[in-house]
Amino acid sequence: MNFFERQALAKRNTTRLVVLFAFAVVGIVLAIDLGVLLVFGGDPRLLVVSTLLALGVIGIGSLYRMASLRGGGESVAQQVGGVPVAEDTTDLHLRRLRNVVEEMSIASGVPVPKIYVLEHEPGINAFAAGYSPSDAVIAVTRGALERLNRDELQGVVAHEYSHILNGDMRLNIRLVGVLFGILMLGLIGRKILQHGGAVRGRDAMPVLFGALLALAVGYIGLFFGRMIKASVSRSREVLADASAVQFTRQTVGLAGALKKIGGLHDGSRLAERADAEEVSHMLFGDGTGLSGLFATHPPLLQRIQALEPGFKADGLERLKAQWLSAPPNGLDEDLQLGLAPAGHAALPGISTRIDLTPPMVAAQVGEPKQDDYRRADAIVATLPQELRSLASRRDGAAPLLMGLLLTDDDTVADRQRSEIIARMGLQVAAEARRLRDEHLRGLHPMLRLPLASLAFPTLRLRPRPELATFLDTVHAVVHADGQVSLFEYCLGRLLEVQLRESLDPARYARFGRRKPGNVRQEFATLLAVVAHCGNPSDPDQARRAYLAGMQRVLPRDHLPYAPPAEGVLALDAVWEPLDALDPLAKQVAVEAITDAVSHDGRVSVAEAELLRTICGVLHCPLPPMLERG
Repeated sequence: MNFFERQALAKRNTTRLVVLFAFAVVGIVLAIDLGVLLVFGGDPRLLVVSTLLALGVIGIGSLYRMASLRGGGESVAQQVGGVPVAEDTTDLHLRRLRNVVEEMSIASGVPVPKIYVLEHEPGINAFAAGYSPSDAVIAVTRGALERLNRDELQGVVAHEYSHILNGDMRLNIRLVGVLFGILMLGLIGRKILQHGGAVRGRDAMPVLFGALLALAVGYIGLFFGRMIKASVSRSREVLADASAVQFTRQTVGLAGALKKIGGLHDGSRLAERADAEEVSHMLFGDGTGLSGLFATHPPLLQRIQALEPGFKADGLERLKAQWLSAPPNGLDEDLQLGLAPAGHAALPGISTRIDLTPPMVAAQVGEPKQDDYRRADAIVATLPQELRSLASRRDGAAPLLMGLLLTDDDTVADRQRSEIIARMGLQVAAEARRLRDEHLRGLHPMLRLPLASLAFPTLRLRPRPELATFLDTVHAVVHADGQVSLFEYCLGRLLEVQLRESLDPARYARFGRRKPGNVRQEFATLLAVVAHCGNPSDPDQARRAYLAGMQRVLPRDHLPYAPPAEGVLALDAVWEPLDALDPLAKQVAVEAITDAVSHDGRVSVAEAELLRTICGVLHCPLPPMLERG
């Protein structure tokens, strides 16, 4: 199952959630109506009132909870007590976690998520939350940081990245909202019983009955809620384990983390049980202890045996006895296993031409492999230390990104500098110019987008008005000379998409339903721009590239090649319709674009950047290096 098929599965699970929620609501309303019928008789007006009241409470509860989660992943992490990990942290555990997350983001082609730690949780657990990769957070317990070695931590984080890439996060966060609604009646009944002592006389019995009925219905809601979470979650956890192994190309890390959950006293339980119940379907491991029909995760031994078929139950008992007196220490194990950061892999020579095929690119979308992790580690090591430091500093990310946008033409750069000064001040403009002159001019083109991805999580920490000013400045800098280069467009578009989605994540959380036949003209425009950018001085070659792409995506249509007069800016009109494509249609789209850029069998770095930008805007993340050396 590839990325697009998993996205389609997540889309079907969203529909399934709606159906299960509807059944739960019907069950709760029928239970309330039955109670009213038994006590007050069969007055139709009373039954209508009780039905409407129940639906109103459920609807208001769900809408309220979903509104409280509009902030996306950050809202969830903060509500369960998560503490953000500083970009410049010196804590060895947190630094190791940040390194793992940054490398995995570069390897998978998604923005670096915000990182949180649950400081007071000694169990081994983690979760990913958010509506889209642009607002995602990764949260890890302190127990996971202290007990897991680097391979095990990477396995856990890879498991969570599979939820980010597969579209599970938006389903998870919506599940929190809708389930709160069906639990509302029970919460109301409990509060009335707790604080209803002031009600006396003839009013006491109806109030007491209403509270008891609401409490009873609340348990029905709890039953349905747990059943829905278990139904939706278990199969996705199995898939996430498999994806994590596929990502890291080794089972030892993930299996080791699961063994430590089974062998240590704290396991994967969360101390805050109320929070654990609400987010149990998001967690890496079982946080509540529920089993049987209500279990949100497959049995631990079953998960381990899926990775190591020969592992037996008595193996967990031996580990429990071993770790009872001497619990494992993740950093010490890193030293013993040679996993401590003693250096980085060397970055191989990067060709200015890249070999690829449409099926290969489609297979790489959302599918980072072990080579991608090694390459990501090498990319981070190759970047100058000052640039990496600036990317992690709140006052450094904006000048760094502006410096990436400054052209080598000093006359145009002076105009761009004036635009920066007018909006962000002289200091930012001067620092951007210095970085361009001292570091960025000599930076290999294939390192520019990965560097920008490292700066993104720091940038989005700025207040909303500052981010609006930043985006306005990006637009002005890109258009300073009336012409937009391919790289300026790529970086500017990615920044705009990622920042706008992070500012209002719930607005952009959706699965598309359109088919290629509904967006013919948009495909024609996109492929014409791609073909022209790859062959600017050879119209015949560009036409062949265009036709190669159209043949794959719309083989029965005959739309002539017509490169737009506005060049790459014509793409502004195609993004929204194309992003609304069905997941499986997006796979065909990615293959068609690849056909257009690789019709001659080779792809330039500029074309590769455009391909990555298109995939990023369409939420089909690609690794930074497309070749499989």
